[in-house]
Amino acid sequence: MLKELWFQVILGMVLGVLFGLILSPSAFALVPNDVAMNIAPWIALVGNIFLALIKMVVIPLVMSSIILGITSATNIDTLKSLGLKIAPYFIFTTIIAVTLGILIAYAIEPGSFISKEILNTISTTTVAIKDVTTFSQVSLPDMIVDLIPVNTAKANLDGNILAFVILAIFIGVALMDLKEDEAKPLKELAKSFQAFSMKIVEWSMRLAPYAVFGLLANITIKIGFDAILSMSMYVITVLIGLISLMIFYLLLVYFIGKVKPLDFLRNIKDVQLMAFSTSSSAAVMPLSMKTAEEKLHIPESISKFIIPLGATINMDGTAIYQVIAAIFLTQLFGIDLSLIEIVILAVTTVGASIGAPSTPGVGIVILATILQNIGVPVEGIALILGVDRILDMCRTTINVTGDLTATIIMNRLTKMTPDERKVSEIISKS
Repeated sequence: MLKELWFQVILGMVLGVLFGLILSPSAFALVPNDVAMNIAPWIALVGNIFLALIKMVVIPLVMSSIILGITSATNIDTLKSLGLKIAPYFIFTTIIAVTLGILIAYAIEPGSFISKEILNTISTTTVAIKDVTTFSQVSLPDMIVDLIPVNTAKANLDGNILAFVILAIFIGVALMDLKEDEAKPLKELAKSFQAFSMKIVEWSMRLAPYAVFGLLANITIKIGFDAILSMSMYVITVLIGLISLMIFYLLLVYFIGKVKPLDFLRNIKDVQLMAFSTSSSAAVMPLSMKTAEEKLHIPESISKFIIPLGATINMDGTAIYQVIAAIFLTQLFGIDLSLIEIVILAVTTVGASIGAPSTPGVGIVILATILQNIGVPVEGIALILGVDRILDMCRTTINVTGDLTATIIMNRLTKMTPDERKVSEIISKS
């Protein structure tokens, strides 16, 4: 058991939290505050190196995986079937997530449990949020045009993985329409890109337990338990929302995918633990694909297409967190939303969660966009910053679970025959 990745990651998590509590000024405070804050970045060094290594190969891995996933389809009809089903499915699950979030937030009313005196601290706090463009500032035609990756260099600098996903889809579909001798060189190149990317990921995974220890120790040192306790009802509300969404996924897996929920959870536990530790869907994408293919027995033509796509646009965990956070702040500031405003909030949340960069902390930036649209002061974000990292870890776990759920559902709905799947596997491995 000591050699199992999941056990090493759990051990790293436990030791990291304990070590963080020993040094945290708001816990045992074994060392002075300034010493603890200076030590924290060094403790997180291995974790940050781990994340940097993964991010370094995310774009070549995403593009090569999608290209190979598309070109491994046995025919264009199979590809159309998958594409026409996955887009409505992602939108449907995001709408369910947002609806659950709204119902739970209004049922519990976490904002009513917070002392109004806390608002006095917000007025004196400056929140560093980079500029965001709200949906009201961009017309729908412009949004559609902006989906086309005209400037990939800018997209890379902005961390806009969606641009590369769309580019890869265009390349993959174009290769399907070319003669085999014309398409083969680029397909071989994509295989090489995927191979070296996966090799770097394999090396990086050796650092995973140490990375988890460092990242969690760093977080615990900085936030301690004080921030969590003062916002406990808000945290509990978000966790209830995420658990509700997990139950929804398990129902889909059981009734549509015909897979036992406990078997599903047991097979994906490594992915969930890594997602919880890194707070990045992109960081665990290679492990997600490996898990889908080896443990869930999903054809490569499905896993290599859906998981990179899902890591970019299927952010149900982020969506439910954002809508609960927004309603929590409206309750705290005494802002009553009309039915129309709630609908606008829901639509904005669905739109904002699609294409969000799958990296730690991006939820706060997206939340700033949503708050501007419903009249909540952006400074209110200062109140939830203390617990955001912990919730970021939880919602990322749900995000990757949603991606793996999608592979099971699409595998069931596409209904490829055994012969088609066999041919697809041969093509994808050739």
